[in-house]
This record gives sequence, structure tokens and C-alpha cells, in this order.
Amino acid sequence: MMNHTASIMGILNVTPDSFSDGGNYQHLSQAIAQAEKMVDAGATLIDIGGESSRPVAISIPLEEEIKRTIPVIKALKKNNLNALLSLDTVKPELMQQAIDEGIDFINDISALQNTQSVKIIKHNTAIKICIMHMQGTPQTMQENPQYQDVVTEIMDFFKQRIKALTTQGIEASRIYLDPGFGFGKTLEHNITLFKNLPKFKELTNSLGCAGLLIGVSRKGFIGQITQVKDSKNRQVGSAAAAALAVQYGADIVRVHDVAQTMEILKINNALYNYSESFAQKI
Repeated sequence: MMNHTASIMGILNVTPDSFSDGGNYQHLSQAIAQAEKMVDAGATLIDIGGESSRPVAISIPLEEEIKRTIPVIKALKKNNLNALLSLDTVKPELMQQAIDEGIDFINDISALQNTQSVKIIKHNTAIKICIMHMQGTPQTMQENPQYQDVVTEIMDFFKQRIKALTTQGIEASRIYLDPGFGFGKTLEHNITLFKNLPKFKELTNSLGCAGLLIGVSRKGFIGQITQVKDSKNRQVGSAAAAALAVQYGADIVRVHDVAQTMEILKINNALYNYSESFAQKI
């Protein structure tokens, strides 16, 4: 295991149909309150999503996604939220609008494979970007995902994407990699990927990337392991997995339950990275 600390990215889904918290933060006041709550609990990034990417989710029109997300971004910027703001989207037009409103980070589950998105990110050099691996689309990804070697295939995908993006003028140092837990993966695939996170951390280093972003919060495979069917009740399993991901090299963990994750990370840091000087601060 690695001696490592990480940032917490709090998930703010302003959707009616996200798999775990859909409908909770649709109203602007609810979204602002939740963002502030997560920052108070220790999140240093807030990831705003206006379109669900759960299995079999249906894509929504651009105008609807804009209506859900841009007012939230404007309000959080106006309130001077003490955190970086991220937008979870695949739509280049929305990326540009969010950048115009002062967004700091783009989280693209389609791995920046839209040429228009590439141009936007290239010309806005202060923006960080996360590219994720997904087999298929949200509509099809869990039908029958298959790999000959899930680790090698996803690592090769990232090598190809980084080569393509750097060739087009986007520095690798701006890019985070996300293996995409639950996005076209079976339970076995997810477990294999997780056990090989140190290899993905080594890959980010060798490619000169910004780091490794891991999102396992409340996901189906956590429920399969813990036998907790209701995704809202997977806080303990999710926090434990996030903490282990950090020990394996994650630089950012994307979570619903910031307070619980922060608590377990503090325990890990105190016990795993124990030192006399640290003990004196407690």
C-alpha cells in the first residue's frame, strides 16, 4: 500500500433520476445547501451533474441540462463557495457555458472523444479534465460487458486517449484518469480493477497525468459485496472502499457521503501514517 492522501469530490446531482440521490437537490436552495454541507464536511471539489449516467439512463436535451446546472454554478460562484467547481457532462456546448461561468474542472464520462469538446478544453488552459473509461453507453453498458483482460484493455484505452489529446494540444498534466467503476463492468471486473489501482496510479505518473480519480460511491458492486440493496444505505461500504482507493493511490475520491468518507480517511491517516508528531496534535 501507498503512503498517500487525497482530495474529496462531493457529488451534487441536480437530477430527478440519478440512481442514489435523484430528486433530492433539484431546487436551487437544496443544491446550494448540499454543496455548502459537503464543503463544511471536507470536500474541496463539488461535482455538479445534470444528467444521470446510471445504467439504462436516457439522454436528456441540452437545454434541459443547461437549465438544471448553470443556475447552480452561478449561485455557488456568487456565494464564493470555498471549493473548486466541477461539471459532470459530455456536452461541449454546456462545457463552454460552464467555463464562461467560472467552472474549474470538467468531468467527462465519454473521455473527451467529442472533437468540439477537445477544442473547448484546449483553448481554456486553466481547466482540469477527467476522462473516464466506459464500455458502451449508459443505455447499454451493463447488458453483457466482456473483456479479455480488463486491466490491460483499460490501460491501453488511456494510453491511446492521452496520446490523442496531447497530439491535439491538451497537456497530460491537466488530465485525471478514471477507470469507470460500474460503467460496463461486472462485479468481477470491478474487483479486479480495484485490486490493480496501484498500476493505474503508476500509469498516471508515467503518462505525466494530473492524477487518478476514483468513483465507487454507493455503486451496485458495493451493494453486491455488502448485500445492501438500497443504494442510500451503502455509506459504510462506500467510505471503506474510498479509503482503500486512497491507500492504493487515488488522488481524488468522488463521493456522495463526504462526512463519513472524511472520518474514515482521518482514521486511516492517523493509524496508517502514524507518527509521534501527529499523535501530539490529537
